[in-house]
Amino acid sequence: MRKTVSKRIVFGACVLAFSGLVAAFFPSCSSDSDSSDYQCATCHDTPDALAANDAAVKGIYKGVVIGSSGTLYIDIQNDSNTVTATMVIDGDTINLVSTVEVVEGEPYLAPFTGTYNGQPVSVTFSVQPGGANPTVVTSDIPGHPNADFVVVKENSDSLVEAFEGSYNDSDGETGTFNILMARGTINAWGGISRDNATGETDDISGTVNQNNQLILDGVVVATVNGDELTGSFPDSDLSTVTVEGFRTL
Repeated sequence: MRKTVSKRIVFGACVLAFSGLVAAFFPSCSSDSDSSDYQCATCHDTPDALAANDAAVKGIYKGVVIGSSGTLYIDIQNDSNTVTATMVIDGDTINLVSTVEVVEGEPYLAPFTGTYNGQPVSVTFSVQPGGANPTVVTSDIPGHPNADFVVVKENSDSLVEAFEGSYNDSDGETGTFNILMARGTINAWGGISRDNATGETDDISGTVNQNNQLILDGVVVATVNGDELTGSFPDSDLSTVTVEGFRTL
């Protein structure tokens, strides 16, 4: 029976919340710590989020997309009065805007709209007071009917980085492996994986240690070197699963 990467390493489904991450894990793995020459030329090294918005709906939200693969960057009046978003999917950039006003202390629900190849695009975003539980509720993206998102709020003291990648195993299974990582005061990671053959999608999450290793229940999944992550581990079927990702946001 085929398994997604999260089931192979017994992650289990979980809700991605950098303040609380719980999952189980198969107890053996190794990581690849070779250096990488890859650099994300458009990525920032410090948070865009302002301290004044850390406990507010306003601020910066970052996400990863599966179906096909991409990132989402949402700016809700972080340093201006505008509400905008940029989605990059399969290398194509889609600019989105919303006209919904922010009322602090109230939940925020807003459709972001734009165009993609001349066709309308919409992404409906929801977040609770204080910036809690950011979620893409619905999306309508031409050519990408099964898009799944994971979104987190960036804090002023903890840069959120997005990595797009893949996994494969020695039995020939392949899939997408896209994650978000926050170091600084949070030191956590999470994202989504999808089996290329079955389309099954799972949430995945864990913590980040001082050696820039992605950890779950004490086990190393991968090591982050610069803007690249790599790792491998044996699964419960004794196949070797390899993950690789490159920072794109």
